[in-house]
Amino acid sequence: MTSLPDTPQTRVGSAERDATTERLQQAYAEERITHEEMEQRLQQALTATTRAELDLVTADLPADRPVGDTATIATGGGRIVRRGAWRVPRVLKVASPFGKVRLDLSHAIIDHPVVDIELGLGFGRATITVPHNATVDVSGVQGGWKDVRYRPPRHAVPGGPLIRITGTPGFGRLRVRHARGR
Repeated sequence: MTSLPDTPQTRVGSAERDATTERLQQAYAEERITHEEMEQRLQQALTATTRAELDLVTADLPADRPVGDTATIATGGGRIVRRGAWRVPRVLKVASPFGKVRLDLSHAIIDHPVVDIELGLGFGRATITVPHNATVDVSGVQGGWKDVRYRPPRHAVPGGPLIRITGTPGFGRLRVRHARGR
């Protein structure tokens, strides 16, 4: 059986909509679109019925490419904020020598059983919120950090990812906390 070629009027199914939502989440993780833009575009993608409607949502984004295993986010003295439905790479390198970092993984898409977060804070500060069922390892945070705050939950919830946090010597502050369970 021969399939018909895609045209703008071709109807799309859930697989095409899912691929588009993943592409939008990746664009947000790469800071190509804002959180508000992602929310709006996700709504359009999830309600699209034709190829033309779906293509319109991603028309201004670069060509689709596979999600890498490593990503780097850096700023000299500004803020780094990731929250909502963003895709977490296997290795996330974060550098903010004088700024603030806020990573919220509680609603993030985590495809890997182990995620390594490598921090370079200097004099900066970081707050990392992990899913309620995550296991956290901060033993790789090297000496020289002014303050590392992490208190494991009283009752561990199995089945979540392992979040390993490492860092270079500096005078920054690191706070890690678990999101509330559902």
